[in-house]
Amino acid sequence: MRDVDAAPALDDAAVGRIFREESGRSIATLIRVFGDIDIAQDAVQEAFAVALARWPTSGLPPNPGGWITTTARNRAVDRLRRASRGRELEAEADRMSPAGEGRDTEAVGSMQDDRLRLIFTCCHPALSTEAQVALTLRLLGGLTTAQVAQAFLVAEPTMAQRLVRAKRKIKAARIPYRIPDDHELPDRLRPVLAVVYLTYNAGADYPGSENAVGGGLRRESIRLARLLASLMPDEPEVAGLLALLLLTESRQRARFADDGSLVLLADQNRRRWDRAMIDEGQAIVRTCLQRNRPGPYQIQAAINAVHADADAIETTDWRQIVALYDQLLACTPTPVVALNRAIAVGEIDGPATALALVEQLDLDGYHPFHATRADLLRRVGRSDEARDEYESAAATAPTAAARDFLAGRANGLVD
Repeated sequence: MRDVDAAPALDDAAVGRIFREESGRSIATLIRVFGDIDIAQDAVQEAFAVALARWPTSGLPPNPGGWITTTARNRAVDRLRRASRGRELEAEADRMSPAGEGRDTEAVGSMQDDRLRLIFTCCHPALSTEAQVALTLRLLGGLTTAQVAQAFLVAEPTMAQRLVRAKRKIKAARIPYRIPDDHELPDRLRPVLAVVYLTYNAGADYPGSENAVGGGLRRESIRLARLLASLMPDEPEVAGLLALLLLTESRQRARFADDGSLVLLADQNRRRWDRAMIDEGQAIVRTCLQRNRPGPYQIQAAINAVHADADAIETTDWRQIVALYDQLLACTPTPVVALNRAIAVGEIDGPATALALVEQLDLDGYHPFHATRADLLRRVGRSDEARDEYESAAATAPTAAARDFLAGRANGLVD
């Protein structure tokens, strides 16, 4: 029988999209209830199967997240009862009243805390960075094991084994399912933000539709950043990361030509930039500036906000960008930051000055380093060296679009 308040019928793709957006919340809550990642994950997957069977004909429930959580909880209790383990957990599970399905403030706050607990569990420093990213995508990002495997360019069975090992390590090491205490938060927040940022970057160099792997990774990263910003509104670096991702994503449509080839910032059609994302990102940056608690993500967001202000590469305020890179280099003194600062310096003082700065960096094997050095060598007239650097950049580039672009630049310098 169709629910009175149910929405119009949905197709399987729409069910999958909605379920992916809501499943992380349900998994997080069930981990708290049952104390086991696998039980929670399996139960939510069973709820997905039920949703695929029911929602296309009955329509979307009024509260999809509450429906998933309640259905998954009941499935888990049934399974545990059949295994003679349900009695011990049933009383605790029953504390989640179906009548509360996300509607009252206390329940909503509890679910938010559950997701925050799960993010910090996935990103515990005892796990490798790869495991942190993979678990976050699988449990909170709503991606399937196959999709996570595709993002890491590995076979699905390989990724499945890695995920199993990561979950076993959480259990064996008794990694606590909790939000860190205030004094722990600054150090523990860093890997969480890094995982979201790395996830976005993994999809940033892929052209294609919203359903492509790259688009999916970028979209999930922004969604996770929004989730963190809503759960931790007083953390300026969380807001800074969200602003950075929005401002970076705003240029995505202009980064590739219709044939999939790469388009540099200087050559992009800025009318294709997403103005709504720019406005939102810049508003967040302004709020961060008012807080006056700068950090690396906020500064990077501010740099991107300056780029977004310019209607052409020639009108970019490069002096402000260099000043921001000076600030970023002071708090994050890495060769990659120094490389990006050198590029900005080159727009003010010329390619020779920038090249002298780049030559001091040890970034061999990092394709943006070779691409930057190649471009500067070309601009100062050292074509043979530039060609070799373009070839080195192409050899280390992560995507076909980047490789083709760099190889084309190298071929263009043939005598």
